[in-house]
Amino acid sequence: MPRLIDNHSCLVPIMRFYFLLVRIAALFGHKKARLLVRGQADTLKQLRQENSTEVNTLDELHGCVWFHAASVGEFEQARPIIERLKKDQPDKKVVLTFFSPSGYEMRKNYEHADRVFYLPFATGKNARRFIETLQPSMAVFVKYEFWKPYLKELHRRAIPTYLISAIFRPTQLFFRPWGRPYLNWLKYFTRLYVQDQPSADLLASHGITAVTVVGDTRFDRVRMISKLTRKIPQMEVFTAQRSLTETVPPSVLVAGSTWPPDEKLIARYMSERDDVRLVLVPHEINEKHMQYIFQLFQGRYVLWSEANRHNLTQTRVLVVDQMGLLSKLYKYAQVAYIGGGFGVGIHNTIEAAVYGIPVAFGPNYHKFREAKGLVDAGAAATVKNYKQFRDTMDNMLACHEQMGQAATTYIKSELGATDKIYKQLFPKQ
Repeated sequence: MPRLIDNHSCLVPIMRFYFLLVRIAALFGHKKARLLVRGQADTLKQLRQENSTEVNTLDELHGCVWFHAASVGEFEQARPIIERLKKDQPDKKVVLTFFSPSGYEMRKNYEHADRVFYLPFATGKNARRFIETLQPSMAVFVKYEFWKPYLKELHRRAIPTYLISAIFRPTQLFFRPWGRPYLNWLKYFTRLYVQDQPSADLLASHGITAVTVVGDTRFDRVRMISKLTRKIPQMEVFTAQRSLTETVPPSVLVAGSTWPPDEKLIARYMSERDDVRLVLVPHEINEKHMQYIFQLFQGRYVLWSEANRHNLTQTRVLVVDQMGLLSKLYKYAQVAYIGGGFGVGIHNTIEAAVYGIPVAFGPNYHKFREAKGLVDAGAAATVKNYKQFRDTMDNMLACHEQMGQAATTYIKSELGATDKIYKQLFPKQ
């Protein structure tokens, strides 16, 4: 999904064509496209209504802190800062926006935001209308969000604007020979808070120096989740010893955010290891994907939605067909496998590693700093085929305590980004 929009560059017709395709897809019933189009229209309608009345009911949001996240993952990076702000300054208004339907639909009722909106498509007119209506005192964008019309309007109004948990690589458009116009967009930010020193060095080599290295707030967020995780009755039953012949607790593999290439390896491994229990959490739980899983495991599993005390003691495979549980389920694992590595890239590895367990994933992980960090720490491994998968799982199950300690050490070394950013954005008066 495009993130770079220039109101007066050659990207304009490209983006207009993209928006047109989204609308066409919505007309033909594409669920996410329909949600996006409706959500954008609803936000614009609210803005028109508010600006057409003598008394603007959104006036109460003036002076708010505006956080923008593309989707759920980026929201989780902003969340520790939002919640600390609301704890320290409960009267401070917070507005949260999303571009992605998956982010908005999951968090539209987020209790720590005073209002949640879809971000209107990035045009100059929409940016002026949105910012004029909110009149934020500060804007905080997360990781990869670079919408020029919004950045330009915020800069024109001298509204402090920040980018947090950002990471930059030489292959990005900004640093290409033809990318200098886009590099200048970064100058609209008051300050960029980046995850690592290589990002800061890269920016400095291109004249961007309003940069502070603080790390990634996701580490603080997953640590917070792990501390709040309570016992889950279904998992207590599923992972319990089942007979007197079991002299040690069972080995549990939690496979999270999986796709068919991941599931094919996992199913084969489970057919060879009858001493391992599997909790499978697919990335998508639509009918087509669930039918694939049914055929792959020959129906030999229990669905989370149908689980009870009896059937959980009769199966070695539990398939989770409910969203929002994954980060809490890793607590019960000796080993975690993270899906997506045979596609565009792996999903969240640190929400598993925070529980002190080793992590495995497919080969497409090199763009993910935390995954590389776990590998370098001896807490994770990558697999390219079934033989590597089998050998890695066997080794991790046998050495999970040692590798898990390495995971814990790595996670602890990365904590603290939230505190560093918060103290700079909201210094004590």
